[in-house]
Order: sequence, then C-alpha cells, then structure tokens
Amino acid sequence: MAVSANRLELLQIADAVAREKSIDREIVIAAMADAIQKAARSRYGQETNIRVDINTKTGEMKLQRLLEVVDEVEDPNTQIYLELARDKNPDAEPGDFIAEQLPPMEFGRIAAQSAKQVIVQKVREAERDKQYEEFIGRVNEIVNGTVKRVEYGNVIVDLGKGEGIIRRDEQIPRELFRYGDRVRAFVYDVRREQRGPQIFLSRTHPQFMAKLFTMEVPEIYDGIIEIKAVARDPGSRAKIAVISRDSSVDPVGACVGMRGSRVQAVVGELQGEKIDIIPWSPDAASFLVNALQPAEVAKVVLDEDAERIEVVVPDDQLSLAIGRRGQNVRLASQLTGWDIDILTEQEESERRQKEFVERSALFMEALNVDEMVGQLLASEGFASVEEVAYVDNSEVAAIEGFDEDTAGEIQNRAKEFLDRREQELDDKRKALGVEDDLRQIDGLTTAMLVALGEDGVKSIEDFAGCAADDLVGWTERKDGETKRFPGALSSFEVSRGDAEAMIMQARVMAGWVEPEEPATETDEEAEEA
Repeated sequence: MAVSANRLELLQIADAVAREKSIDREIVIAAMADAIQKAARSRYGQETNIRVDINTKTGEMKLQRLLEVVDEVEDPNTQIYLELARDKNPDAEPGDFIAEQLPPMEFGRIAAQSAKQVIVQKVREAERDKQYEEFIGRVNEIVNGTVKRVEYGNVIVDLGKGEGIIRRDEQIPRELFRYGDRVRAFVYDVRREQRGPQIFLSRTHPQFMAKLFTMEVPEIYDGIIEIKAVARDPGSRAKIAVISRDSSVDPVGACVGMRGSRVQAVVGELQGEKIDIIPWSPDAASFLVNALQPAEVAKVVLDEDAERIEVVVPDDQLSLAIGRRGQNVRLASQLTGWDIDILTEQEESERRQKEFVERSALFMEALNVDEMVGQLLASEGFASVEEVAYVDNSEVAAIEGFDEDTAGEIQNRAKEFLDRREQELDDKRKALGVEDDLRQIDGLTTAMLVALGEDGVKSIEDFAGCAADDLVGWTERKDGETKRFPGALSSFEVSRGDAEAMIMQARVMAGWVEPEEPATETDEEAEEA
C-alpha cells in the first residue's frame, strides 16, 4: 500500500470506524496519521522527527521530515545548519523548523501490521475516553441495565455503552441476581483506569432511595418538596426527611401517595425495606423528636458544642426508641447528624438525684458546712463553688433560713477555698514546668495551664504550634458510628472559636504572625456617622 493509495477509500474507512465505535471521525484520522508516522520512522530511523498530515476532505497525505535550525549540528537526522536552512527559507532563524517533503512509501507486511496496531490502540483509547465522558456526567443518577455475569458475588451490569459493577457490599442483603435480570442502580463513582472507565453502582447508597422518590413523586422532581436527609439500613429500614416549599402541600402525604402507592413503588424496588417519612424542621430538637418516631419523647437536652443530644423517653418507650439492635436510634442519629443518648425518665431522675448528692457533698467539704446547708445550696441551683463565691450577696441571703451575715460567711469561705485551690494549682503548674508567659493569653485559667502542662504544652511556642482540635478535641464519624477524641482542654467549657483566638494570640506573642491592626473609619464612614 503506497502513501498515495486510494484517498477516498482512506476516508471511507475512517467514516466507517467512527460510526461503528461512535467516536469522532477526526480522532480516527489522527490515529491513521500516527500509524503512518510510526511506519515511516521504522524506515527513516526512530530518531527522525516525522510529521504526517491527512486532509480530512480530500484524503491527500503529506509525509514530511522536520529539521531544527541550529548553528552547530550535532544530529544530522534532526538538525540542519542555519546557512542550509536559509537556502530553503531566507527568514529561518535558530530554533525554527524546516519541513522536508518525503517521497511516498510502500508499507511492508510488518509495517502494515504495526500501523494496524497503532490505529486499533488509538481507537480503543478514544472509545474509552468517550465512555468515560458519557458516564462521568451521570454520577449521582440512576441507570438501568441488564445483568451480564456474576463474579464472586459482584454483579457486572451491561449499561448499553459500558459496563458497571455492583460490588457485594453495595447490594441489598439477601438480593440475588441472575444472567439477564433487569437491574436499576445508582452511579456513585466513575474512575478512569488503564483497562477502561470503571463505573461503580450501588443499591445501598442513601441517595439511591432519594432518587427513587424523585422519580415517583412529581412534587420532588418539580422542587416543591425537598429531600433534606436520608438514612438507610439497607434491606431492613430507612428514614427520609422531607420539607415542602409550599405551605399548601403536605410533604409526607405527597411522598406516601394515594393509598401508599408512591412509597410502595419505592419499597418494592428496595426489596421490602420499611421507610419512615419524616417532616424536616430547622429546629434540631423538633427534628430529632420526629426522627425517633414512632417512639414518644418526653424531654430533649442539646449540647451544640459537642453535637450531642440527650433524649428522655417514658420507661415503656425505651425499647421502641432504641429499636431492634439499636436500629431506630442509629438511623435517627445518621439522619440528624447528632450523637443521641437515650434515657428513661427513671434513669434521668436517678441521675439528677446523684448530681444533687454530689453537689451537696462538694459544698459540705469546700465550705465546711453541715448537710442541710449543702443541700439548700444545691437545691437552689448552685452548681459550683465559684457561683456561690461571686453571685450577689442578696441571692445567697434570699435562701430560706439564711440572712445577710450567714450569706457573707458562706461567700467568704467559698473565696478562701478558691484561693487555696488556686495556690495548689499554681504550685502544680510550676512543678510541671509551665511558663508564666502563658498566663498572658486571654481566657486561660490556672487549671487549664495544669491540663496543658500534663499534655506537654509548656511554653508560648508549644501553644502557638497547637491546632484547635488539639485543645477542644474532635469527632470522627465512620460507618454511622461517631468516635470522640478529647483535647487538652476538653474538660473545660472552651469553644472552638475561643481556642482559635487563644492560639492566634500565642502566635502573635511568639512573633510568628503580625498582630492585626484595628479597623479605622474611612472619611466617608466618619461623615455618615
């Protein structure tokens, strides 16, 4: 086959391959050019810089050798002297390239086979790129396919223009697939790999259920109802939180449908998975009460800093709130994003009584008072010796059986106790080697300095090198379970914002960063004022 072979036939082949593989015709022609270029290098030398141009309209082919213009030639196969180059192009300068026309060449059997391999490889790569581009845009969507084969529990699904895989852990438990079964799944990831794009499908992903509701409920598709959160225990139970943007549309009723038709269609696709549809609320406490349905909730206590929520339920509702194997409370936790502690009313009463006894004992020991006085202070809501010492004298005197002299004596004892404790803590701080300079950081108490010293933070530089997580701790959520890692100051009421402010102050004191200048009024702002 000569390079000047049937031009129209070349273009017809390119058109046929492009149609068959559903790829761009230009890509096929470029692959042909690469193949001819490789064959030409095998004849003229691998180091030769050869360019092949194919006219996409006429099929005309040009074979050229490119030579770099240089002052001193080191490789005559790729370089040309400036004087010789100017004979061909008077404007040539060092660094330019001169193109020399090469004669048409005959392809031998080996060269033709090599060219064929290049074309096949290029076309296959283009086909993979097109497949990747098509499916990367379908991530977070539901696709339909046919089971092609099952390998070691993993299901290979024919998606028409590609193959997807549903791994064993992404299948609903007790779900069986056979060759030829129709299957619907959620595309959660598409990766470009050496053997082609890998399309990962799931039937257990929470968003699979959300997309199914979007397909079954027109109000969700139209944006009138929004799915705010989804939590699933695949094949068993699920909770979905919805909210309506139109006050006249009931979000729960719309998702349930006439006689449950809409939700039953989703349940059928999920192999009988029971679904609780819950109205979403911006108020965390209200939302959690809804999420724990069908259990009744008596009281809710939120700890926003730790993202924990304490729920008190009637004694007979405990098992219902927790659910079988903790399923109900686990799904509610996933749905709300809060860690949930469930107590019965009896357990809460016992805990309150225990806290009352502990506070009473604290006051008895710290203030050297009898049990009755300690209990009176605890029952009035005083939680610490600091509160007793620094509240207004009239608040202590207002306690039944107290007068101003008694209140004054109790407060003096509280202050003396605090002074003794402060001295003990300061001695401990010095023993740990915590520097005095750390006292200058706003918000740090002596007790905090002792905690820092025990954690190895003893100087301004040590403190400046900390992150907020090192001080207040952090949480990690994995597989629906949350694990709490404490920081050096976790036992103190230090917010993340306060911790960051302390660290910044330490970095300024250490000279690591420049102090921020206070904002000044512009002339216009001053005039407006």
